[in-house]
Amino acid sequence: MSNYVENVLDDVKLKNACEPEFIQAVDEVLSALEPVVAKNDDYEKFAILERMVEPERLITFRVPWVDDNGKIRVNRGYRVQFSSLIGPYKGGLRFHPSVNQSIIKFLGFEQVFKNALTGLPIGGGKGGSDFDPKGKSDNEVMRFCQSFMTELQRHIGQDVDVPAGDIGVGAREIGYLFGQYKRIKDAYEGGVLTGKSVVYGGSLARKEATGYGLIYFMREMLKANSINSMAGKTVTISGSGNVAIYACEKAQQFGAKVVAMSDSSGCIYDKDGIDLATIKRIKEVERGRIKDYLHTNPFAEYMERTGENSPIWSIKTDIALPCATQNELTLEDAKLLVKNGVIAVGEGANMPTSKDAIEYFLANNVLLAPAKAANAGGVATSAIEMSQNSMRFYYTFEEVDKKLENIMKNIFHSCKAAAEKYELGNNYVAGANIAAFTKLAEAMIEQGVV
Repeated sequence: MSNYVENVLDDVKLKNACEPEFIQAVDEVLSALEPVVAKNDDYEKFAILERMVEPERLITFRVPWVDDNGKIRVNRGYRVQFSSLIGPYKGGLRFHPSVNQSIIKFLGFEQVFKNALTGLPIGGGKGGSDFDPKGKSDNEVMRFCQSFMTELQRHIGQDVDVPAGDIGVGAREIGYLFGQYKRIKDAYEGGVLTGKSVVYGGSLARKEATGYGLIYFMREMLKANSINSMAGKTVTISGSGNVAIYACEKAQQFGAKVVAMSDSSGCIYDKDGIDLATIKRIKEVERGRIKDYLHTNPFAEYMERTGENSPIWSIKTDIALPCATQNELTLEDAKLLVKNGVIAVGEGANMPTSKDAIEYFLANNVLLAPAKAANAGGVATSAIEMSQNSMRFYYTFEEVDKKLENIMKNIFHSCKAAAEKYELGNNYVAGANIAAFTKLAEAMIEQGVV
């Protein structure tokens, strides 16, 4: 590692010692940038890395709300506005008990690179709260969202910062957030939030976008490595939210056989192939647990989660798609997958694979689609939604889907070209980081010291 990269990384570790997820994300990116930094002295001259790892703004705020029993609750809210180099800050809101400053910063940092890869004019940001919507009534969620937006509205705008949904923030939450924003601002700024319902400015294909995009990227990656079809391939998908559900849907459309999905309690294995209609009913309508799948599909197998590692990675598969949360696929899991003959891994979640697991996959010639590239379909479609809001116009589902497919193909080929330029073979993890970084660095140099 060059002295410049090493010094910046050491400084990040010192300044952010209590933020392991953020350090992990920065370490992964800076390590991958070694070959490109070594060939351009301007990056050190203009302090590109130092500026790139420091967010432009980090906002933390109190979120008080009242539950259905009249008890006052207090949560903590966050918004990190990481980079506006190529457009307004753009990134989702996550409502989950695990949310803290480290996670929000890592997500924001990743978002900057992801958004740059789309080729669209959007910067990077992220936000959320340690609020847990699970087990809350609609009225409790509404009261929390209204309190959260009462503060957040000071910091966002359709040309400033455009949040969207993430874990725990779906159509219900976006609706409450948008309603409160509109009430406070006394103006209809349709482009201030994305992931909205179609009835008030949302885009068709938005909830499908990240999952579909992951499969479009995966298919293109397989083609580039002489695997011309997903038909007949066995697939396992962790998670059962929007990303997992619609990755499953698109994979099935391409002829793959999805045999397993999961949630935080465990996973289901259906050797005959996942009945997606049942999963949609359980997760999108009933908000139930994955185990409920057995009520209508008794021949499936349920494997309970007993420790930190999900049992889903012990299932023999050709393609593994971690679509749940960060660091869910460990070195131990990677060894199991390689032992069972996995050929490709596609990151549907943000940073779902630990660094040592990534290194193990690459060392064992497993094709790896990195998150900042492979799961960029969601934010790409959010940007399409922003365009529609600006034009007061709707694209059809097919039009959005086609635009998404083309964006994902272009993202893959950008990663591939960057990897080839620096003689990194099919290391698309490094390729994604380099392709995004060079675009951001150019913008940073041209805009001066700001």
